[in-house]
Amino acid sequence: MKNSIKTVNPYTNHAIKTYQLYDANTIDSILNSAHAQFREWRHTSIKERCRLLSHLAQIMEDDKQELAELISQEMGKPILQSISEIEKCQSLCDFYAVNADDFLADELIETEASESFISYDPLGVILAIMPWNYPFWQVMRFALPTITAGNTAILKHAANVTGCAIAIEKLFEKAGYPKGCFTAILADHDAIEKLIGNELIKAVTLTGSENAGKSIAATAGKHLKKTVLELGGNNACIILDDADLDTYMDTIVNARMQNAGQSCIAAKRFIVTEAIYDEFLDRFKEKVAQLNYGDPTHAETTLGPLAQKKFADTIKKQVDESVALGAKIVVGNTQQNAYFEPTILTEITEAMPVFKEEVFGPVAPIMKAKNADNAFEIASNSRFGLGTMVFTQSIELAQRHIATIDDGAYFINELVKSDPRLPFGGTKASGYGRELSKEGIQEFVNKKTVYINH
Repeated sequence: MKNSIKTVNPYTNHAIKTYQLYDANTIDSILNSAHAQFREWRHTSIKERCRLLSHLAQIMEDDKQELAELISQEMGKPILQSISEIEKCQSLCDFYAVNADDFLADELIETEASESFISYDPLGVILAIMPWNYPFWQVMRFALPTITAGNTAILKHAANVTGCAIAIEKLFEKAGYPKGCFTAILADHDAIEKLIGNELIKAVTLTGSENAGKSIAATAGKHLKKTVLELGGNNACIILDDADLDTYMDTIVNARMQNAGQSCIAAKRFIVTEAIYDEFLDRFKEKVAQLNYGDPTHAETTLGPLAQKKFADTIKKQVDESVALGAKIVVGNTQQNAYFEPTILTEITEAMPVFKEEVFGPVAPIMKAKNADNAFEIASNSRFGLGTMVFTQSIELAQRHIATIDDGAYFINELVKSDPRLPFGGTKASGYGRELSKEGIQEFVNKKTVYINH
């Protein structure tokens, strides 16, 4: 049985470090410590919790370059994007430091009682299973509101970013959080399944694939544990006849190619109305050609490798199968180890893998729609429901389609992105539950009805 993790730099293919998996006794000790700390932490004032958030933001500012370099080293993200990821985590600290008190305040409800209100009480120890593509942001957007609400957290991170997991734990320690508030564990699937069944774990959150979500939800369901699932996406990017390409072309390309396309909310299906199709394709191709692949630690690099070679292998298979079904390659479809060349495909049908599956890399399938109604009809044909983006100057037309798109997000003239101030989450095969904003901090609380007659 495998009892260690080896992290590998996907750009150089050189080993970074080997870590030993924790044994059952160590995991039990961590869980007991987290539970013991919860019993103290839940009584810590919200003012103190918010003070620690501000301190954590400052620690991240002090260590920003080092943390960003760790991201780039472990999963290949260009360094400027890694720096932006750390800065986004800082903004999340700032947001909850300002707003957590209001979000968790008792909500008064007028009834026949002398007093009646909703009390937002923490649940206990929350287990998080997190992915590698945004190794700090994905963790922090769960951990900061959850811990600030009075819970404690245990993280099982993706194996290839184990160094990031340990670094995050150290950040909480350096910021002054009590031991047990946030702990990372190095564990395999069997250990996690056993942990979910432990009565001290009160809820589970996962950001990952659809299959991983189904597995975790099934295990948690057997034990009546609440889950929040942030799963895959197949976001449509609709380009209508009157789209302002001069203003938004960079945004549109970034929506697909940022982080080498390794984002659940990336634009994965481009649906372009026929009057603007040829111009859009030419300009998209021109912008993609300007991407600079290279060492992720260099500031001039705008495109890094995929996080692991096996991910590039999967994308190659999806593209080749689509080509066999009639897709045409405009540019790309070259793979070298973990690198996958930015790829543009046309002549797309809804039967192709690049349309119906999530393609987690720099591949842009571009479809032609007859008109706006046809574009929205095509966009709606997906098992996933994370987000849709529309580029048009006809804002009223785009607004009329808000209710026809079942996704968790709908962005007009902007790429789909997460924002601390707005709830984030999906529908259908993209999962359920919400992170961020007021909704996020209230996911792992007991919304307790209190009714008092004097």
